Amino acid sequence: MTLQRLGKPPVLKDGTVVPLSPAVRAGQHIYLSGVLPFRPDGSLAEDDVAAQTHQCFANMARVLEMAGAGLEDIAKVTVWLVRKEDFPAFNAAYAENVGDQPPARSTVCAALMVPDALVEIEAIAIAPADA
Repeated sequence: MTLQRLGKPPVLKDGTVVPLSPAVRAGQHIYLSGVLPFRPDGSLAEDDVAAQTHQCFANMARVLEMAGAGLEDIAKVTVWLVRKEDFPAFNAAYAENVGDQPPARSTVCAALMVPDALVEIEAIAIAPADA
């Protein structure tokens, strides 16, 4: 099976290329790397977990589109939150993005590698290989 790497590796402000692919497609499976709340201009979404969650989903939608898939094709997500008290606001924003048939999910509280990021979301999607 051939792996299809989707998107370009991110580049940090200091010019360092991060050694990862935003997503890799293997047949029907699309594996998204941890998605952070960066806007298209490279800035981080505001210091609000709901806004950052919405930005993560916008970023996931862009990557999934490269594979001929969409948010509705996500089967499993893993979420990292920085602050436990953000869980209710995160849940509300998450629900707005996944609709009435949410994927399986794990959510943990942990420090993130990007300063000021409050949420990171990793996903696995399933879509027809000929998409």
